[in-house]
Amino acid sequence: MTLRVRCMLWLSAAFFAAAPAMMSGQKWTPARTADGHPDFQGIWANNTVTPLQRPKQWEGKARLTDAEIAELQRFASQITENDGDAQFGDGFIMAVLNRIAKPGSYDPGTGNYNQFWVVERDWHDRRTALISDPADGTLPPMTPEAQKRRAAEAEHRRAHAFEDPEVFPLGERCVNFGVPRLLSGYNSYMQIVQTPGHVMVMNEMAHDARVIPMDGRPHADKSLRSWNGDSRGRWEGDTLVVDTTNFSPKSEFMGAHENLHLVERFTRTSADVLEYAFTVDDPTTWTRPWTAMIPLKHKNELIYEYACHEANEAIPDMLRGHRYEEREAAKKSGSKQR
Repeated sequence: MTLRVRCMLWLSAAFFAAAPAMMSGQKWTPARTADGHPDFQGIWANNTVTPLQRPKQWEGKARLTDAEIAELQRFASQITENDGDAQFGDGFIMAVLNRIAKPGSYDPGTGNYNQFWVVERDWHDRRTALISDPADGTLPPMTPEAQKRRAAEAEHRRAHAFEDPEVFPLGERCVNFGVPRLLSGYNSYMQIVQTPGHVMVMNEMAHDARVIPMDGRPHADKSLRSWNGDSRGRWEGDTLVVDTTNFSPKSEFMGAHENLHLVERFTRTSADVLEYAFTVDDPTTWTRPWTAMIPLKHKNELIYEYACHEANEAIPDMLRGHRYEEREAAKKSGSKQR
């Protein structure tokens, strides 16, 4: 029997084995842990190409057709083949939409590594934005106070850059990358482990692990603050709901700090898709709450250490470089005065 015939027989057997469920429209049901809840355990990846906010090019359009996706993929292949500077997160799809076949770096001063090192993006999600609420797929406006606060923070970083290690953003110092993690295609894996009393959610980026109690206990006292907040979990049917408060004033998520209230909802919709929806609420930052959903894909892979650490060796080098610039500027200033 030839290999081709064997493959055809195997495919036929697989089809007829699945046919009863297909014909009856039987709903997919998840495997369950020993305590009866859906089994979310494993490695999940956020490599979606869908941007957080709906771009202007797709204004008023909620979903793309297969033909539109195919056209976008044809141009996206040029970006990969040209092997220019790596395009992180939403930068990749924006380069496609703006027809930039060899986009530059987000940091033109130093550049970054090339597109070869960035994972291939996932085009299965036909939505034009991760944000589902507001319905227009865009972030609600920031409050006037938040706009002033963000401007002051940016000005402080600009005016005092390289004066002190703590002026550097948390990620540059490898201190914390925050939750929720939105950056796709770059160390964007998540691992989930379940026990009867707890759920562990670990982000690949800096291997931050949240051990979340599931026993109904209240949140910690508001005086206790941490980088990733204080999380409490519960089940609503087959959906895992994680409620997080008590963020540190030094925590950072798109301009929100200690007043951030995060509600995450995990729902497994198929063997290889875990819908990760989250609602962000901070009345001191946005004029209303907003919600987004990321379709995470199951991966039979491992998460390796993200070897980033505080006291990053680049930090002393940048500080020394700036001290040198200050000395040179002082010399020039002194010579002009003479």
